Amino acid sequence: MVKVGIVGGTGYTGAELLRLLAVHPDVSVEVITSRKEAGRPVSDLYPGLRGKMDIAYSVPDDEVLAQCDLVFFATPNGIAMKSVPTLLEKGVKVVDLAADFRLSDPTVWKQWYGVDHACPELLDEAVYGLPEMNREQIKSARLVANPGCYPTATQLALLPLVEAGLVDDTIIVDAKSGVSGAGREAKTGSLLCEASESFKAYGVAGHRHLPEIKQGVARMPSSGDKVFSGELVFTPHLTPMIRGIHSTVYATVKDHSVDLQKLFEDKFADEPFVDVMPEGSHPETRSAKASNVCRIAVHRPQGGDTVVILSVIDNLMKGAAGQAVQNMNIMCGLDELAGLEAPALMP
Repeated sequence: MVKVGIVGGTGYTGAELLRLLAVHPDVSVEVITSRKEAGRPVSDLYPGLRGKMDIAYSVPDDEVLAQCDLVFFATPNGIAMKSVPTLLEKGVKVVDLAADFRLSDPTVWKQWYGVDHACPELLDEAVYGLPEMNREQIKSARLVANPGCYPTATQLALLPLVEAGLVDDTIIVDAKSGVSGAGREAKTGSLLCEASESFKAYGVAGHRHLPEIKQGVARMPSSGDKVFSGELVFTPHLTPMIRGIHSTVYATVKDHSVDLQKLFEDKFADEPFVDVMPEGSHPETRSAKASNVCRIAVHRPQGGDTVVILSVIDNLMKGAAGQAVQNMNIMCGLDELAGLEAPALMP
């Protein structure tokens, strides 16, 4: 059994990790931390775990966490980087669900997150945890940076086109998220009366996931060494639903000789958590709810040069906890599908 610790287990991603790991056949959750809830049984805060997770929250302690084989950080940005060096020195593997290790340039990190990075020497070592791009590196990684939710849906939508060297000019990403993406902490904009029956864009001038998406696209291998060098525009939106990401990606593809449907199907044929839908499909966020699946459809409207890729995920699953468990499975030599095979929850 893989002994696991979770730092920050009171938020939505921490709770989702608990839900998945409670029934994982090869994992034992040894410790889950929360300064505020220390001593309180997990099932008091999340009654759905009654009878499944018999453990109480405890104060974070690196010495206790060091007894684990792998530790998840489901904490706000800037927390994991303070403890990760100590855990790595003690032989503990780490999956960080925040943004501390997603950006490889500490200057870019400070620009977007406002503080100096605590351990910039680890940024080059950290493996970006998108299995569909970096599975082999993840297998041998000590430290994995779990991707953000918007970047996961967006990069999977772009991967086949960029790898084939087909994208010219501008990429436009028009993405929508459910309110759970804002976290569990009480905020006015996330209240039911504020978010319900409304729809708005935010972060148009610049969003923290933009440099992550740009970095990911730049790292995608491309046939003929044709690296995308155009403009990438990313606009996120808040939608009045609890869970889900819908990323609509627009890219200029002037080459009409390529069968785009076949390109996507071939690229993801062996990927257990990417579903390329039949030609003409329009995937719904509910078709991925509570699952680790990304569903994708590719369109070329009116046979023009603009290709539209529709990509949907559950922001708390493939966009966070589900992908983190997928990464843990790969890092620890477990079945990649373990604990993640449940289909989407409908209705």
